[in-house]
Amino acid sequence: MTKADLVDIVAQGTGLTKLETEAVIEGFFNSVIESLKNGKGIEIRGFGTYKVKKKNARFARNPKTGEKVFVPEHFVPVFKFSKDLKVSVDGGMKEQIG
Repeated sequence: MTKADLVDIVAQGTGLTKLETEAVIEGFFNSVIESLKNGKGIEIRGFGTYKVKKKNARFARNPKTGEKVFVPEHFVPVFKFSKDLKVSVDGGMKEQIG
């Protein structure tokens, strides 16, 4: 599913225009990004939690050449699914399969 598909589905479900829906979805994405950039996590109950995780500096190996490469400390966004979301997805997939 693409962002355009998401906009279509939300617009149909809410009665908003596609332009208004796109603005809302874009605003949500930007809010998540800004919060994570500021080191703040976001918890959406029943869906999941967005956080920033620190990765320590380390030496890695280039798989092509075998050369050792230094990877500096960096921060990565992570998403942890809620139990409710996991159960819902599992049940939905099981229904589709059989």
